Amino acid sequence: MDVELLEIRQFMGQFPPFDGLSDELLDAIAERVEVSYFKTGSDILVLNDTLDELCFIRSGAVEVYRRQGELYNRLGEGDIFGHFSLLRNHKVRFPAQAIEDTLIYFIPNDVFQRLCEEDDDFADFVELERPRLETAAEQQKKSNDMMVTRIRKLVTRYPVMVEASTTLQQVAQQISEAQASAAIVINQCSGNPRYSFQDSEGQTWRMEGIFTDSDFRTRVVAEGLSPQAAIGDVASSHLITIQSDASVYEAMLTMLRNNVHHLPVVYRQRPVGVVHLSDIIRYETHSGLYLVSNIFNQSSAQGLAKLAPDVRAAFVRMVQEGANSQMVGSALSTIGRSFTRRLLELAEAELGPPPVPYCFMVNGSMARNEQSIVTDQDNALVLSDDFVAEEHDAYFYALAKFVSDGLDACGYTYCKGDVMATNEQWRQPLSVWKRYFQDWMENPTPERLLHSSIFFDLDSIYGEDHFVETLQDLIAQKAPQSPLFLAAMARNALNRTPPLGFFRTFVMEKDGKHNNSINLKRRGTAPMADLVRIHALASGSKAQNTFQRLNDISNTQLLATGVSDKLSYAFEFLCMSRLRHQMIDIQEERVPDNNIEPENVEDSERHTLKDAFQVLSNAQKFLKFRYPMPSQRPRQ
Repeated sequence: MDVELLEIRQFMGQFPPFDGLSDELLDAIAERVEVSYFKTGSDILVLNDTLDELCFIRSGAVEVYRRQGELYNRLGEGDIFGHFSLLRNHKVRFPAQAIEDTLIYFIPNDVFQRLCEEDDDFADFVELERPRLETAAEQQKKSNDMMVTRIRKLVTRYPVMVEASTTLQQVAQQISEAQASAAIVINQCSGNPRYSFQDSEGQTWRMEGIFTDSDFRTRVVAEGLSPQAAIGDVASSHLITIQSDASVYEAMLTMLRNNVHHLPVVYRQRPVGVVHLSDIIRYETHSGLYLVSNIFNQSSAQGLAKLAPDVRAAFVRMVQEGANSQMVGSALSTIGRSFTRRLLELAEAELGPPPVPYCFMVNGSMARNEQSIVTDQDNALVLSDDFVAEEHDAYFYALAKFVSDGLDACGYTYCKGDVMATNEQWRQPLSVWKRYFQDWMENPTPERLLHSSIFFDLDSIYGEDHFVETLQDLIAQKAPQSPLFLAAMARNALNRTPPLGFFRTFVMEKDGKHNNSINLKRRGTAPMADLVRIHALASGSKAQNTFQRLNDISNTQLLATGVSDKLSYAFEFLCMSRLRHQMIDIQEERVPDNNIEPENVEDSERHTLKDAFQVLSNAQKFLKFRYPMPSQRPRQ
């Protein structure tokens, strides 16, 4: 394969749905693709014209329109369009126009059909024949970790290749210019032995060895060799390579087994890059596991605060590589818990042992294992009933402040509603907490309903876990027997509705700061978590996570068959849309938030968002029906 075709397959392999294709299928695309250039303002697809090719944007920008001429979607580098026409009658249904100078790769229909037949993920991406919510949610369940991530994703540049006769000085210059750490040494050959390949001009070459920056120190400088010596006389002939289709895990094992730090990545024997062990370590150290370990190695709150960028890097990596919302939420919650626990350890080291036993309790998204990268603090202290405020409270206030200030420095902002252990109201003995919870359920005023929606997602972080378990047991026992409380919670949950207007068009925010946008937390994930919590309370579930609560609910008669699954798919999609938006904000160096602009969302995602919001809307309408006020007779 010549250099141009190699560049096409390397580029397309970075973008979905091509990033998961085998090398063989990427070859099939690269060998048949046609490249066309379109000036700004020119038509790419015209309504009702015949279309026999899938369109992939190599560079530039494209607007896709509806039949009536209104804007349907705006696409950029790496996006595809035209697939709906190929799947139907091959007539252009959505005309397209270049809004910048644009290069398009056209992929013939027979290749497109082959991709659909031979790769299920590709077919799911373009067909969406299953309900959109189900398809989107199922795709997120396929984690992409070291075991399945292809090593080619770690290749960022073409390798430096030098002939064996090149001088050491010239090699050093080429490596420096390329900002590389190694060069592959090649020689012309006439046969077809191992490690041989053909260049774009048909010349056969053989990889003779590899020369690294460490070789300069040990084999050149240390030995006093002349800079004019030939690289072929010095380079290591111990050459180990790996195919670009191999996993990152296989690459790591290959390096460890052979005690090498540089690994040439080859595609059908042609070198396409060199991966260094540090690339794999860097890849893996962005994982939550490494980060949690690093958190507990810190000896100060200042050291913990310096890890905040690593949290964002871990988050971006997880979302980029296909982790679903449960994986991301669980990982970020684990990281948040680890920061909190380490701060509590450091606080006790500074303040001394606690005067009475206690439990540090977290609430909200961390308790549900559903944190995103945009989050604040929700925590409290449950103290032993031996607690005497006059004697002990100064210690626990200092401990709470140490933790709260430390969390804020680590990126977990102070709670605007002051739901933190620094607030005396939320720093109480177990007996007081039990009285709180009983009063909230027996006499549900608006303020108490607000407290219930926050504190009835609860989990233990540190200390006497059984304190929080006692409160969980109390809720699970009393809530199902409290119809007035459930009815009041149901009505309270209707205060935040999905952004659907007539004909299921989006209703935009008009708060001055985020005009023409939708807050996915306030209008999507939060009201969904609220309504699932109510059903979970009614069923006596002790689960905290929304998905686990839905599993418990599905085992009861609270909801019709299949409704729990629909809610699960909708919640997954809303969460992932929110997480992807936050990832893009971080990548583009913006402060991440919860607001999206529908016109900037990919067409398939925008339609699926409407499906998810419709599921939420239907579920909210059912709440009043399912939990009538006790003075009303329940419908049969």
